[in-house]
Amino acid sequence: MLIGYVSDEDYSALADVVVDFEKDGKLHLSTRSTATGAVLADLESGEYRVSLVKAGYGSKRVTLNLTPHTPPYPFRLLSDTLLGYMSPKWVHGGERAEFRVHSVHPYRLSLYRYGLQKEFIRLIGWYDAHGARTVMQITPDGDYSQTGVDWNRIGWGSLHHTQYLTAPSRSGLYYLHAETDRGEFFAFPWIVAPPQPTAKVAVLCATNTWNAYNRFGGRSNYVNARHLPATPTVNSRQDLQRYQGGTYDEWAFPDSEYQPLSFDRPEPANHIPKTTQVTDPIEGRDACHLAPAEWRLLAWLEREGYAYDLYSEAQLHDGTLNLETYKVLLLPPHPEYWSRQMFERVQQWVDSGGRLMYLGGNGLNCEVEFTSENALVFRSQMPQADEEYESRLHRRVANEASLLGVRFTEAGIMTAAPYAVHNANHWCFEGTGLMNGDTFGEHSLHERIPGGASGHETDKRSPLSPPQTALLARGLNPEEGGAEMVFYELESGGSVFSVGSITYCASLLVDEHTSQITRNVLERFLRE
Repeated sequence: MLIGYVSDEDYSALADVVVDFEKDGKLHLSTRSTATGAVLADLESGEYRVSLVKAGYGSKRVTLNLTPHTPPYPFRLLSDTLLGYMSPKWVHGGERAEFRVHSVHPYRLSLYRYGLQKEFIRLIGWYDAHGARTVMQITPDGDYSQTGVDWNRIGWGSLHHTQYLTAPSRSGLYYLHAETDRGEFFAFPWIVAPPQPTAKVAVLCATNTWNAYNRFGGRSNYVNARHLPATPTVNSRQDLQRYQGGTYDEWAFPDSEYQPLSFDRPEPANHIPKTTQVTDPIEGRDACHLAPAEWRLLAWLEREGYAYDLYSEAQLHDGTLNLETYKVLLLPPHPEYWSRQMFERVQQWVDSGGRLMYLGGNGLNCEVEFTSENALVFRSQMPQADEEYESRLHRRVANEASLLGVRFTEAGIMTAAPYAVHNANHWCFEGTGLMNGDTFGEHSLHERIPGGASGHETDKRSPLSPPQTALLARGLNPEEGGAEMVFYELESGGSVFSVGSITYCASLLVDEHTSQITRNVLERFLRE
């Protein structure tokens, strides 16, 4: 009889898990999970206390009410890995958030601010408890990618075990450093917006994109995007929908079939190693376009002497980021996922005179809907061949090119190259000495797609770009895939500067011309 399946936080099948079934206070049966994670046992109906044990994973007890009609139960175990996250992941200065850390050993927690340097703020303390492994977290069973892991609740049993921090008043990207007495290290981000606006520049962290790429629990917008399959993964290349026919097979289904993805999960992709400094190359697949890459943009702003206030995308969505108090809004390397409310707020602000600097690529390409303060639904269904839509966002909301001047195309994807100047007489090139045809952006910290400031994913003008959109430079990527750097201005004074490249921000700290061009634009946007 199939009782259920056992899987880890990646929804990978766990074999050889010892599973004991107790009934009426006595051991009734003991078995082990199979290669597919299946738990097989001949059991009568009734209530069982199920204990699951496997080396390298947190042991667990579950109460199971078994009937002839009970579907296979989705047991989940959590590996002995140091992890953590803040809840919520963004606050205003002076507000509280809870740190939620999973560790099987005592750990030390410290707070840092990530700007031009990693600035130590304060020691939070050491965390342990009286029993063995008692700071270990327990995940819910089933699909907690939808509902969140809700750490510090399951199995803790006392409010004294909740841990809260009050955010500093200074806005910025903060990181919590967790380090065990065995030398394990994990760092996780915390966005602190200002209690009140303090600067003329607002910067958005692409937190919706963070969530889209976070597969903790076995789902992201790229892996098992609709829902968890009925059985855990044994081999990703053989089992996952993403690898069964084409890159976008995951997004070929109606929007109604996609389940939410919760922010209430740790984000391993945003971890930054302890010794990494801001001018070091950006290592890894996801680090090159998520928070570690955004850190490089913030460091550049501080190096150049520009004050800024930092916000999450959720704070733009809910209106707590009041755009009217800022002259300039900066978008980071990969702001792909926006809600309708976000798009409309920024469009109205630019129409009324706001200045937008889009320093990324593949931006505003897909609509999301907040199902709660802590979860998103991604409206990722791709346009059909006979539809007149340029993107997933355009299928549901106004086209992103109408705001940004450019939109993503697959030409040039996963390549990188310098830009070539197209309009050297434009004021953005002042002081660079660049002439038409000259190149810039040769240097980059981006290790996933090395080669230059135009790359990874790139945007170009479209028929729906504002008619006054001017081409300033174009990436030299193969097959006409280079990013188009553009600018347009409205009669209201509203202006948009777009670089159309995910790798652009990875060049700011190490490429003189890229830095000068960006500084010229920001200076003009702040001055006028």
